[in-house]
Amino acid sequence: MSLTEKDKAAVRAIWAKISKGADAIGADALCRMLVVYPQTKTYFSHWTDLGPNSASVKNHGKNVMGGIALAVSKIDDLTAGLLELSEQHAFQLRVDPANFKILSHCILVVLASLYPKDFTPEAHVALDKFFCGVALALSERYR
Repeated sequence: MSLTEKDKAAVRAIWAKISKGADAIGADALCRMLVVYPQTKTYFSHWTDLGPNSASVKNHGKNVMGGIALAVSKIDDLTAGLLELSEQHAFQLRVDPANFKILSHCILVVLASLYPKDFTPEAHVALDKFFCGVALALSERYR
């Protein structure tokens, strides 16, 4: 799914609105993923606390959203822009790339719940296409 200029503009506009709360959004989405998709906990078995107030969850949620911020800034070429993150997840962290889609879905759910007026059907489509592109770019080094 390729992003149109209209999609890119919508993603940038939404990011501008939510970026100040990105850390909390990331932590909420990560916590949601760990509860709804418990198989994802295997990547975080070294954490003693996987709850919503966990420092580890909050910190990793911040890291995830830092990656999303990078993706927004590299929206015109996600594959090249996210290459280092792709290599890190493929070779060091060895994350199953299916989990990128799972976490993307959780981020969408959090955004919809926190920003219902801004999460229009058009915004939903643009963000969904964007997150699909991010997941695909992060999966690049797995091939």
